[in-house]
Amino acid sequence: MAALKIISYNVNGIRAAIKKGFVDWLADNDYDIVCIQETKARPEQVDVNLFEELGYHHYWYSAEKKGYSGVAILSKHPADAVHYGCGIDTYDKEGRILRADFGDISVMSVYMPSGSSSEVRQAIKMQFLADFLPYCKRLLVDNPKLIVVGDYNICHKAIDIHDPVRNAKSSGFLPEERAWLDDFFGEYFMDTFRFFNKEPHHYSWWSYRARSRERNKGWRIDYQAVSKALQPQLLAASILPDVKHSDHCPIYLAINRL
Repeated sequence: MAALKIISYNVNGIRAAIKKGFVDWLADNDYDIVCIQETKARPEQVDVNLFEELGYHHYWYSAEKKGYSGVAILSKHPADAVHYGCGIDTYDKEGRILRADFGDISVMSVYMPSGSSSEVRQAIKMQFLADFLPYCKRLLVDNPKLIVVGDYNICHKAIDIHDPVRNAKSSGFLPEERAWLDDFFGEYFMDTFRFFNKEPHHYSWWSYRARSRERNKGWRIDYQAVSKALQPQLLAASILPDVKHSDHCPIYLAINRL
C-alpha cells in the first residue's frame, strides 16, 4: 500500500506564503496531509479555492486576535472527525491545536507558544508545556496512533541548534524546555527525524537577520512526533531546507498505511 505523506510547515502567515509560491509548491508535490502553523488569517481571508482546486479538504482553527497564530490542516481525503482546540481557553483563544482523525490515525497540528518576547510569554509557554503532555497522554488512551506535528519552539539537544553555548540561556533552548522534550520523547513519543538521521546541521528555522539561512545558522524547532505504536509504520522523515516561503521550512514524514 502507498505511503501516507505528511508535511508540517510554519508558514509565518499563509497569505504571505501564498504570494511566495506556496500553492505552486503544493501543486508540484503530492502530499496527503499538510499541517500548517502560524496561519495569521481566518479562512475567509484566504482564497481557499486555491487548495480545493488541488484536491484538498481544509480545516482551520484561528486565533481570536487578528493576524496572529492559528493552525490548519489540509488533507486529500476528508477527515473522519476534526477536533478544535484542547479545551483550555488560554490556548484555544490563540488557535494553537487542531486535530483530525483519518481511520485509526489521529494527526495534530500544534503551534506551541514562544517565550522569546517577554517573561510573561515564557511563563505561558511553560504552563502550556505542563498542560500539553498530560493532554496528549489522555488522547493516547483512545488514539494510540497519534501524530503530533508542528512548531514546538524548542531545540531538544545541542545538535539541534547552531550555537548551543551562546544560546544556553535563550528561550527555546532553556534547560527546563529541553527537559520537557526529554519527557515527551521518552516513554510516549518519538522524534521521527532523529530516528532516521543522527547528523548535525539540520535545522528548520533561521532568523531573517545576518544571512542566517544562507549560512545555515539555524534552530531545529519543528517536529513530526509519533506515538510509539506507530514506530513499525515509519518509512521516512526529513527536513526540506530548500523550500522557502517562510523563515521556517517544511518537515516531511512518511508512514506505511496498514
